[in-house]
Amino acid sequence: MAPQGTNQGLWVDIEQVLRESESRAVAGQFSAAIMHEINNPLETISNLAYLVEREVDSPAKVREYIALLQAEVANVIRIARQTLSFYKPSDVRLPVDLVEVAESALRVHERRIAAKKVNLVKDLGEEVRIEVHPGEMLQVFSNLLGNALDALPDKGTLHLRFRKRDDQVHATIADNGSGIPQEIFSKVFDPFFTTKKEKGTGLGLPISKSIIEGHKGRIKLRSCTRPDRSGTAFCISLPLNRSFASNRSGSEEAKPVNSSTTAPESS
Repeated sequence: MAPQGTNQGLWVDIEQVLRESESRAVAGQFSAAIMHEINNPLETISNLAYLVEREVDSPAKVREYIALLQAEVANVIRIARQTLSFYKPSDVRLPVDLVEVAESALRVHERRIAAKKVNLVKDLGEEVRIEVHPGEMLQVFSNLLGNALDALPDKGTLHLRFRKRDDQVHATIADNGSGIPQEIFSKVFDPFFTTKKEKGTGLGLPISKSIIEGHKGRIKLRSCTRPDRSGTAFCISLPLNRSFASNRSGSEEAKPVNSSTTAPESS
């Protein structure tokens, strides 16, 4: 939505430029995470090739090492194909597994999760196949996970869960951080509004909202600042393609999480 007093057409153009800028930033983070992930099997392949040379006179061992090497090569190919699937022209929507997109977004933040010793609780269930633009969905999940990590203390709890109900999928990202104060609650989706000072652009949430709405979905927010039940949760709801729907169902409402409970009351 264009800010009040702003020319609608101009805002659309600005929003597109900003969205592309944010997307490139996420792409850079994702690429770094993927390179880190690919490096491990490549090192293993190198070691196995060395062992094959060492054991050239032992056909049984060579066959064993070759089998392991082939498995690692297959792993690299899988990672490469998955990465390429995220970056298609912006007007292309593909049937992708939203759970896989969320897992990829977690990889973007893998080091931060480890550094803060975050208690990551995943309740993803079976695959959620839906027609979306994969790169844009990766951007949304990365933005929301990044915000949750910014809010979390060391050893905090981060929940990521999926539910299906009727013709919709609901994805919730919830943390037990300090919560969002009531006086700024209504501003969090406003362009350029940020509480992160020099670290924040104020673009992540409005662009994420625009992407979700562009996919005929919606994004809801709940937050609580009570010291014993503080936290924030975002729930993304997207329409399911009937041909991809599976049997799992359940209602889902955005609820923050607490170290001792999964649904603190709203402030």
